[in-house]
Amino acid sequence: MPRFDDLAAFAAVVRAGSFTRAAAQLGVSQSALSQTVRALERRLDLKLLNRTTRSVSTTEAGERLYLTAGPRFADIEAELEILRELRAKPAGTVRITASENAVHTLIWPRLLPWLPAFPDIRIEISSDNRFIDIVAERFDIGVRLGGDVARDMVAVRLAPDMRLAVVGSPQYFEHRARPRTPQDLTLHDCLGLRLASHGGLLPWEFKRRGKGVHVHVTGRLVFNSSDMIVTAALAGHGLAWLPDNAVAEHLAAGRLVSVLDDWAPTFPGYHLYYASRNASPALALVIDALRPPKA
Repeated sequence: MPRFDDLAAFAAVVRAGSFTRAAAQLGVSQSALSQTVRALERRLDLKLLNRTTRSVSTTEAGERLYLTAGPRFADIEAELEILRELRAKPAGTVRITASENAVHTLIWPRLLPWLPAFPDIRIEISSDNRFIDIVAERFDIGVRLGGDVARDMVAVRLAPDMRLAVVGSPQYFEHRARPRTPQDLTLHDCLGLRLASHGGLLPWEFKRRGKGVHVHVTGRLVFNSSDMIVTAALAGHGLAWLPDNAVAEHLAAGRLVSVLDDWAPTFPGYHLYYASRNASPALALVIDALRPPKA
């Protein structure tokens, strides 16, 4: 009978985009995984992967093989996971990708009291501000702003619409005049956010009376983490543009002050989204746990 472990190994490498990451996911050494894939290439007498010191990419033959075999292995793994969960207690791993703000303000607070009741369900949470194709990257659940959810996904609203505010510390405003218009921000030290999927610095957006304005701010500090932006703003190093729920506690305590409130834009609130097929019992339980509390 033919064996397919080498095909599964090849699919894992392509999916991970790296021998190192794929080996860690499979629980094997990188050298062993590389030998398995080379053996598959010899068996097929085809080169499937282009390897460099920094990246791995498929050849034309490799791309064709992955598009054929990859989804089938994913379906088999999902079905085996469902079969394992036909025990008395739901079990398995549920992988969640969400923005930092969503993890801190929604996901973790709602999962924390739920976790003790389901010890056989493992949760993996990845904080990432990129928009991610959850099917391609093998996540079960994504949480993003409503406007970023793909139409072919099942979506569940988790939170009301979000307002973004410009905030700074009282110490910062001791030496700087408060901005009255978005254009005034060009005279201020603004804390930049660089997103992996965006490339450049994220422009700050404003809206008033139907008029939208984008401002490309500048400043001494740039981060790829909203948590660090909050920390820097609290220390008086500049102005931050953040969801109001991320700074509500600091605003209430007077550690931060909001400005340009009449220009603050509103975005569709956080939604949970998932692919409808192969929804396991464990996944269904996690989705229910993340739904907003009933009034």
